[in-house]
Amino acid sequence: MFPFHTWLPDAHVEAPTAGSVILAGVLLKMGTYGFIRFSLPFFPDVLTHGRVRGWMIALSIIAILYGALVSLMQKDMKKLVAYSSVSHLGFCTLGIFALTPLALSGSVLQQINHGISTGALFLIVGILYERRHTREIAEYGGISTVMPVYATITLIMFLSSMGLPLLNGFVGEYYIMLGTFMVSWRWAAWAVPGVVLAAAYLLWLYQRVFFGTVTNPKNEKLHDLTPREVLTFVPLLIMAFWIGLYPKPFFQILEQPVNQIVQDVRNPQAGGAMNAALQPAAQPETKPAPVATTASVTDPPRAVQSTKGKN
Repeated sequence: MFPFHTWLPDAHVEAPTAGSVILAGVLLKMGTYGFIRFSLPFFPDVLTHGRVRGWMIALSIIAILYGALVSLMQKDMKKLVAYSSVSHLGFCTLGIFALTPLALSGSVLQQINHGISTGALFLIVGILYERRHTREIAEYGGISTVMPVYATITLIMFLSSMGLPLLNGFVGEYYIMLGTFMVSWRWAAWAVPGVVLAAAYLLWLYQRVFFGTVTNPKNEKLHDLTPREVLTFVPLLIMAFWIGLYPKPFFQILEQPVNQIVQDVRNPQAGGAMNAALQPAAQPETKPAPVATTASVTDPPRAVQSTKGKN
């Protein structure tokens, strides 16, 4: 989260491709998991307090806009993808602290989507770096004519990352924005430019790297993806289309725990699952013996009730 994000771009740039994929796909979700699994249930009174919750929402919106704007100005492809992670995780934290079932479900799904889309983007940058040993955007141009399969897979994952309908990124962002709008339309309105900026920096990057003519002679003899590299992307492509076209199984899994977390946080005095686990077992109540009545078991219920009331 902004402003504790400054280590992330440097870590991504200095790490090998496998390290960046693990960092984006797994390790970054440890923080959001900690918010959902521990911070929300342990400190419901603090997090639902207006000032604390407002700060978390504000930091999330700043991360969305700041990460997207900085990505727009990057000259290194890997650093661009790294700053896009800051923006995308801002959506995840926005959904968490909106504290609605829709937004929280969208946040969890968007964390999965981020691992799929951003992990694929780091693989894409790593493949090009392996062939040319440079990540400078200015060094490329017209790559689609030399590497058509690579360009096609890259376009699909770019569209997934920016949230195009029918792909996974759209579903998560839509639920986050819808759930946030139900709480405050201003929060959703401030987050919307992040979606537009994501399309701007990703499409502009694709235009500079893949479109046009090959102006650099070093790019003329680049070989396309090998079968092993294509197989690496196949599971990611399947997941991107599956979540985008039919996300129902994922929301069915998320429905019960998300509703339970929201209930525990919004009504901590009602005794949620975690609070109930910390309380001693309740002793069974001893009821006084019923007073004898003249009603028989064949009497209608109304007559029995009236007789008990008189006694």
